[in-house]
Amino acid sequence: MNRRGKQSVTFNGDKDLIFDMDGTLFQTETVAVPAFRRTFQRLRVSGRVQGERPTDERVCSVFGKTPPEIWDRLLPGSSEEVKEQADQWWLQDELDCLSEGMGALYPGVEEGLRDLRDRGWRLFIASNGLGPYVRGILVTFGLTSLFSGIYAAGEHQIGEKKRLVGKLIQEHQVTSGWMIGDRSSDVQAGKANGLPVIGCRYADFPSFGEEDELEGADQVIDSFQEILEIVD
Repeated sequence: MNRRGKQSVTFNGDKDLIFDMDGTLFQTETVAVPAFRRTFQRLRVSGRVQGERPTDERVCSVFGKTPPEIWDRLLPGSSEEVKEQADQWWLQDELDCLSEGMGALYPGVEEGLRDLRDRGWRLFIASNGLGPYVRGILVTFGLTSLFSGIYAAGEHQIGEKKRLVGKLIQEHQVTSGWMIGDRSSDVQAGKANGLPVIGCRYADFPSFGEEDELEGADQVIDSFQEILEIVD
């Protein structure tokens, strides 16, 4: 029995959903922006960086990108040592912000994921984020047990989303389903691995990609609840 008293879910092998995390399930800016402010202050106080802190808008522009892409944009010209330190501090500051009660899922995400799971869909995460960050979000909101696999690029030392999704598909014998995300890398990952793509551009929430970010997606949604209608 699951925690809501229903019978255990049976998975049939052809109902798989692969979710991105940032901008898809989690409102990234609610944690990443205040955490980055702390990180940059630590870098400045320690003498590792000088000058003005990157704007919040610039910080938001790197959501969904890999660590090398992030730091090339936020700390251009800095040494690899400084970027590695920044990476470690930002992760810790994000986890601290989560523990302090910051952060939010998009409306309908928790209920929608539980509903999908109850309907027999097997759920996965494929994220360019760091493993402790991705898992920290899932633990904070009590979602870990809903997912059959959690893949973070850093844990697998894979720099391309399409390769990360390919590894997930191979290891879990995914034969059909959907890729769901908010960035062009999610669209490319789904298409490269033979999956249709649902692109997320939620109404009344910031969108961090370019205008054509979701070009090629099979469906584009403006609320999480639409996913249940599309996949069923």
